[in-house]
Amino acid sequence: MFRTLLVLFVVMGLSGICSQAGANDQLLKKNRCVNCHAVDQKNVGPSFKDVAAKYKADKEAEARLVKKVVEGGKGVWGAFPMPARGGFPDVPDGDIQPMVKYILSL
Repeated sequence: MFRTLLVLFVVMGLSGICSQAGANDQLLKKNRCVNCHAVDQKNVGPSFKDVAAKYKADKEAEARLVKKVVEGGKGVWGAFPMPARGGFPDVPDGDIQPMVKYILSL
């Protein structure tokens, strides 16, 4: 009985993690971040995994990257600048922090 409950809790927890990751992945697609970025390979911009690795030890990374998404930036990953909101002014404020948090978790 205990083993069955334990397995059930593990499965429920994993499905929650997977569904949350899927939801965040959908935010990245919906807001067109994937036009210039990919999870594990460089595109126009760095891969999301490279971003996560670069900022892994930075306790202020989430706030700094949210600001960078909102305002845009240049020079950190090369000569090609990232426009404010990735060039799409309709990216909702409420989507930015969950996307950044997800990217940093990779």
